[in-house]
Amino acid sequence: MKEDYFKYQAQTSSHPLALEISHAKGSYIYDTKGRAHLDFVAGVSALSLGHCHPRVVNAIQDQVQKYMHVMVYGEYIQEPAVAYTKLLASLLPAPLETTYLVNSGTEAIEGALKLARRFTGRSQILSAKNAYHGNTMGSLSIMGYEERKSAFRPLIPDVGFIRFNSEEDLLKITERTAGVVLETIQGGAGFILPENGYLKKVRERCTAMGAMLILDEIQPGFGRTGKLFAFEHYDCVPDILVIGKGMAGGMPVGAFVASHHMMQSLIENPKLGHITTFGGNPVIAAACLATLQEITESKLIQESLEKEALFRKLLQHPLIKEIRGKGLMLALIMEKPEVANEVILKCAEKGLILFWLLFEPNAIRISPPLTINNQEISLGCALILEVLNGLKQ
Repeated sequence: MKEDYFKYQAQTSSHPLALEISHAKGSYIYDTKGRAHLDFVAGVSALSLGHCHPRVVNAIQDQVQKYMHVMVYGEYIQEPAVAYTKLLASLLPAPLETTYLVNSGTEAIEGALKLARRFTGRSQILSAKNAYHGNTMGSLSIMGYEERKSAFRPLIPDVGFIRFNSEEDLLKITERTAGVVLETIQGGAGFILPENGYLKKVRERCTAMGAMLILDEIQPGFGRTGKLFAFEHYDCVPDILVIGKGMAGGMPVGAFVASHHMMQSLIENPKLGHITTFGGNPVIAAACLATLQEITESKLIQESLEKEALFRKLLQHPLIKEIRGKGLMLALIMEKPEVANEVILKCAEKGLILFWLLFEPNAIRISPPLTINNQEISLGCALILEVLNGLKQ
């Protein structure tokens, strides 16, 4: 299978981890040799409820028996999507009430950019330095990391950048600005939290200038930070909320949410202002509904902060400079990239899955399922400390 993988499936790097997967359950992934790997990454924050959560699996199986795909997005009324978007609206603050379901986080960003431009009649988009919002052309255009996008230029025009947490740069938001796109917590940059009321100040500036505030909650959303959405920590409600990753128990999905009035602008001039074949797919929507119900009906959201405290208590070591992030979106910051790299690879050998961050070479990602238990956290942290203690200092 490994030979076929390298020959027939496109690769994203020259050295993929190439773990051969048999099955997965709960907090563990099992390889084809029967070995269990404790998962501290959750498919890069996508598996909010762990692997093959029974409630999600049952919802998928039930829906598959009824129908899987009947029409392109927006034409037919399908109960799973209606039930999901109605429940989501009940959990969000005004004016976030109408959801456009798509197939991935980056597609949701594309839709949000189009919506901001269409609604305001303006073209300028501002994003943050070291931002990551996906890899399609619009998302790539607002990526604040030139090394990863220079090979694909020209990208979409009229995009500018501000520094995350810089109040001075808020003056760049003007009456020319259609939208300001920010990750509520910067992910690829190293799990950087907003400071000193930054997001509230961005909100105030956007309101004053008539610009749309777009918050990317693709990674921190759905309970990962101790709130259903991370913006709830910061007294800041966006005009457009972008979601994905953890919203469907591991199934491919994304969405953008705005006011009903704003969403109406995609209906006319032109018609079909945004369109997708598989967005709102009933099987995916059923998985979304089951995932959201489980997250909100359980204690997983509040427990994410308790589990964060346990990680911080256990992961104390001279080689760990700091632990960034919130809830179960954490990054260990090491002294050098070589240390981070060695820890990730050596832990993999010991059956613990860790991962890198895109733009912060000193970081080790820890973003396990929200369902991980304290015993599993303790086991994984012990393995990390064992590896750290074995490194040459």
